[in-house]
Amino acid sequence: MKTILSATAVALGLAAPVMADDITIGFAIAQSGWLEAYDTPATTAARIRIEEINAAGGLLGRQIKWIEADTKSDQQQSASAGLQLIDEGADMLVVSCDYDFGAPAALAAESEGINSFFLCAEDVKAGIQGVGPNSFSASVLAAVQGATMAEWSMAERDAKTGYVLLDTTIEYNKGICTGFDWMFPTAGGDIVGRDTFKNGDASIASQITRIKALPQEPDVIMLCSYIPGAASAVRQIRAAGINSLILNGSAVDGSYWLGATPDLSGFVVPVQGSIYGDDPRADVEAFNVAYEKATGARPASSYAYPGYVLIDLWAKAVERAGTVEGSEVTAELEKMTDEPTAFGPRSFSDELHHQNAAEMQIIEITNAKPAVVSKWAISKPVPLDVLLR
Repeated sequence: MKTILSATAVALGLAAPVMADDITIGFAIAQSGWLEAYDTPATTAARIRIEEINAAGGLLGRQIKWIEADTKSDQQQSASAGLQLIDEGADMLVVSCDYDFGAPAALAAESEGINSFFLCAEDVKAGIQGVGPNSFSASVLAAVQGATMAEWSMAERDAKTGYVLLDTTIEYNKGICTGFDWMFPTAGGDIVGRDTFKNGDASIASQITRIKALPQEPDVIMLCSYIPGAASAVRQIRAAGINSLILNGSAVDGSYWLGATPDLSGFVVPVQGSIYGDDPRADVEAFNVAYEKATGARPASSYAYPGYVLIDLWAKAVERAGTVEGSEVTAELEKMTDEPTAFGPRSFSDELHHQNAAEMQIIEITNAKPAVVSKWAISKPVPLDVLLR
């Protein structure tokens, strides 16, 4: 990975004036509201890759510029932001991480035959199935994360029994559990129980009682949730004396929440790359350093990474197509099979504009310290019919 930055422009988030011969990327993203915490890091990563491409001579011999509009973490504002950026000449739209909040802007792009990329959406609908043929996500599906945890825990930790604890608040959580529910029994494991809760629940005492009532403590608990509910659930599970290995998805990557769970051990997540300086791939740490140079701090979680990947893949497809025209770029993206990126190979097809398999770094928290303990790629992709459940 070539890390060549115009650090001032990226750090300040300044969009340069757009010239007639520029290629223009529109960012319909949350610059305010709850979704800003997810959109800003991935947007910063996307702009790092733009700066690298520009420094190396640009795309199709032209410079890439960006324009932006604030969705305010609101679905109606998302649609308005998308339309505004198209009116201002965007050749491609980058939209919010979450499918529900990014889709209105992506649909505006689709109606004009323009490519859209979700910053880090991990719901299969963020693509062909929910938006249309010119929409993509460079992130790894939530179901792949759950399937990775299932197969890894059986192979590496000899897990034979699992308990599924699903936070039903958002679709992402359901996707994690869908992948685990598919892979764990497929690989020979036994799901011995399941329960649900809501992210805002102050207590999961009844769910813990049912876990403790099992004849034997499950080898693993597949906790499908996000912060703050995930931290609360983990704290209560450990306080109840349950020592099962706790698994989750990438949404709880980062150490920022560990103060709520003192001395936590036995908690594992799969991520696209490690923010902790121990990723075995030099390109990942080079990006972490570039991100720190641009912003003054390292990434707080691995959710920054898909922003970099999406610009990388789209730019390659544009070069191969020789144009930014949506359908021609889509055709080149759909030819990508194990396309190299700094964060591992990526593939698209005319049936799926997501990653239904990917090598993940496995992060385990031991004594409140996260670290890479291994890597894992599921033995077979998650089938489309499973993703659509």
